[in-house]
Amino acid sequence: MESSISRSIQKDQASRLRELVGDRRPMANSLAIVSGKGGVGKTNVAVNLSICFAARRKKVTLIDLDMGLANADLLLGLSPKYNLAHVISGARTLGEIIVQGPAGLQFLPGASGLDNLANLSEFERQNLLHQMQNLEDSTDILVLDCGAGISKGVMRFAHFAHRVMVVTTPEPTSMTDAYATVKSLARDQYRGTVGILVNKVSGSADADATFQRIAQVAKRFLNFPIAYFGHVAQDSAVVLAVRARSPVVIRYPHSLASNCFAAVASSWAADLPSAKRRTGFFQRVAGLFI
Repeated sequence: MESSISRSIQKDQASRLRELVGDRRPMANSLAIVSGKGGVGKTNVAVNLSICFAARRKKVTLIDLDMGLANADLLLGLSPKYNLAHVISGARTLGEIIVQGPAGLQFLPGASGLDNLANLSEFERQNLLHQMQNLEDSTDILVLDCGAGISKGVMRFAHFAHRVMVVTTPEPTSMTDAYATVKSLARDQYRGTVGILVNKVSGSADADATFQRIAQVAKRFLNFPIAYFGHVAQDSAVVLAVRARSPVVIRYPHSLASNCFAAVASSWAADLPSAKRRTGFFQRVAGLFI
């Protein structure tokens, strides 16, 4: 009898959650930014691209989903008082933790507590998803700064994004890890667009050669197409900006790296699909809890 009652409650909870997420018309296009390893500049890419998107008069929300090393706030020069852990615990609402960044960017500080999503009560899950969907409805581009590596905790968020940007460098170890990331997405039958952004390159020829190596291996062994999302040049201005806790596109707007970020953002934003015909990121994530 107890087992039957429990199953009935779970079924009712799932039904209510489907109703919660099913009546929305999400407006955001989601971009997950990932890397096979740390140290390739993933968060730097996420921060500067988000600002470039916002500068193009897009409503942009950047969410720090790096559960282990959430540090996008440092690169933005912000000192948030609250983060997603406070929302998950119920201490604060999503609106109370949002911090305004450069160019009107909305920033949601991350925390290691985000890994506890699966342990939330049904009420807590519905409340969190409801708040996040309200946020998504008022956003054009949702940028997800995911953690490095290909652990299940990292890839589950990338899997639900409309597009995934894999950040790599020309170093052989970095390319190997980037391929491992692509392989993980292919194995999980990811249906969105996967693209490579080559960071810290000497020029476009170096970037193209790096991309071609990864793309050819992915095609040969995985039969999985990947796109080229552009490159960012090696630039001492990036190092100086990081030390100053400021995005390079703000501190050194005319630097080589800043021009690269602007070009990538322009190309990516110009190719945005119609969000009204797409399922939203948080509506997809809701499937984890149903």
